[in-house]
Amino acid sequence: MAYDFDEVIDRKGTSCLKYDFAVERGYPEGVLPFWVADMDFRTAPCVVEELQRRVAHGIFGYTDPSPAYKAVVCRWMREQHGWSPAEDSLTVTPGVVFALGMAVQTFTAPGEAVLIQQPVYYPFSSIVLGNDRQLVNSPLVLKDGHYEIDFVDFEQKITQHRVKLFLLCNPHNPAGRVYTRAELTKLALICYQHGVTIVSDEIHNDFVREGHEHICLASLSDEIAQHVITCTAPSKTFNLAGLQISNIFIENEQLRAKFRAAIDHAGYSQPNALGLFAAQAAYEKGLPWLNDLRAYLEQNYQRTKAFLAREMPKVTLIEPEGTYLLWLDFRAYGLTAKELDDIIVHEAGLWLDSGHIFGKDGEGFERLNIACPWATLETGLKRLAAAFQDK
Repeated sequence: MAYDFDEVIDRKGTSCLKYDFAVERGYPEGVLPFWVADMDFRTAPCVVEELQRRVAHGIFGYTDPSPAYKAVVCRWMREQHGWSPAEDSLTVTPGVVFALGMAVQTFTAPGEAVLIQQPVYYPFSSIVLGNDRQLVNSPLVLKDGHYEIDFVDFEQKITQHRVKLFLLCNPHNPAGRVYTRAELTKLALICYQHGVTIVSDEIHNDFVREGHEHICLASLSDEIAQHVITCTAPSKTFNLAGLQISNIFIENEQLRAKFRAAIDHAGYSQPNALGLFAAQAAYEKGLPWLNDLRAYLEQNYQRTKAFLAREMPKVTLIEPEGTYLLWLDFRAYGLTAKELDDIIVHEAGLWLDSGHIFGKDGEGFERLNIACPWATLETGLKRLAAAFQDK
């Protein structure tokens, strides 16, 4: 590899959410964190160089996405994901979660139903409930170690609750599914037939394992694209979350106008200037770095899989198809959610994302972030195994 992902970089003392805020969030000082979905790797050198160049300029005034920025982002979608969105369909927001909130507020009214598929990224439910909408869950079904969609339940929930909006997560966080073309087509057609607008969170689209393919929902057909809000960002791919840049594509002109108006009414206008420059540099020159990163993450996955099989055979690892997040099934230990968390936090000294925060369908599971140097990950795994040795 041309890039050193084994380097352990001290992130403490940098106002790092992952490392510096354990006590504020109710965890003991010194827990080793594997929770939030950011990486312990430096971003691509081309990004750092571009940021250094812009910082040297010394002026950080209001900045808008340039035509060159839009062209680069759309080219990335075309070359990496086989979809060619129109440049004028792009709206920049400070984050995908912000875009989800704007979509809920824009395309539904208080009391109307929004559908999700738990276990799923926990802001999905908090945004729906926090905006006084009705939360409807069509849970994924775990069958033979693989999550599947219950299409009968999915359509029944839509008709029963008169669902207006569906929040799709693909690649799925935390289950690791990368949905097939057939699955996506079936989901999209059900929504199309019932007049349901789809917000497709595709933020993990650049982390898909070999043998699987990320298919942008809006690429299925022109008709389907007219009902889809596609949410992407360089934040996961290039570890840029703190620079607050996400790229939201809306092909339908009327939906796009409503979405942009909602953003204006929320008081948000020009995005983070450095975020724009970083994202453009990443999409222009960062692919070699990303390819090496993906190879390193696959190595981390294979090592973790082997470790768990050898040292913690009672833990079932859900085979991921995408993302750098592992979904671990601890239910064989027969513990309550609180008992499980207590062992992980207080005996292993680790900070993971507890499965129950992803919905009741996640109880007994834990989410583990493997986007860190192997030395860090191995330390965490050894602590985990030692804590459960006699359980």
